[in-house]
Amino acid sequence: MADSLSHLHGSSTGHAPSADPLPSYSATPDDGLPSYAAATASSAAADPPPGYAAVPAGGFDPRALSEFQLDALVHRIIGRITRLIRTELRMDRERIGRLRDPRP
Repeated sequence: MADSLSHLHGSSTGHAPSADPLPSYSATPDDGLPSYAAATASSAAADPPPGYAAVPAGGFDPRALSEFQLDALVHRIIGRITRLIRTELRMDRERIGRLRDPRP
């Protein structure tokens, strides 16, 4: 039995793992925030968000679409979006172990 479980200890020679001490636990700093939180907050403050850029003359402006153009665009993409949403819902049901959808 010990021979068959020796691979679980990470040693292929059958010797016990070394007794090196584990690294000591260090608590979070006194301010209560982890060290990575301060670094991301300071870098985010340094980079301002991009400003609004006007649509160049002759460029595509989605706000200028007519009702007919908007309907045509929706009809072109609705099938793809529906398929993606159904796939996501099916994957979620598979993940939680409920393959059948009991809703009518």
